[in-house]
Amino acid sequence: MTIRRAELSDLEALTRIYNYEVINGTSTFDLYPRTVEERKEWFFAHNVENHPLFVSEEDGEVTGYVSLSQYREKEAYKQTVELSIYIDPAHREKGVASALMAFILDYARRDPTIHNVVSVITSGNSVSSHLHEKFGFTFCGRIPQVGLKFGEYRHIDNYSLIVEDEA
Repeated sequence: MTIRRAELSDLEALTRIYNYEVINGTSTFDLYPRTVEERKEWFFAHNVENHPLFVSEEDGEVTGYVSLSQYREKEAYKQTVELSIYIDPAHREKGVASALMAFILDYARRDPTIHNVVSVITSGNSVSSHLHEKFGFTFCGRIPQVGLKFGEYRHIDNYSLIVEDEA
């Protein structure tokens, strides 16, 4: 498996992976699939400052992706980033998520502009929760009934990992 910076030519695969979750899962609260054109703004918001986007690839096929995004728009949040990780369903349970997580956290630890990595996980997504806990994230609380998806109100769980070395 290779992990590398995402390229615009990957956008179709990234959109396909994301839309699978839009249609079939609760990992995202988007309700409608996105087009490749609609995802361009998201793509270009990454790979700048401390907001990278990386893909995993095997035999020329994108198997998943991980990104660090702006947490909030206010200036005081600049050193905090939000982690997102999505794996192609055909490549789950093969170590792709763990490899991407290790890679992005190593990146975050080496970037002096990143202090805190946070994740917002839909409650009940035990695979994602366990992955985050395995890498040292701390559960920071649940917000009940914030999203309505598939006719049901969903809760979110907040996770955090301080990555900046304490000097």
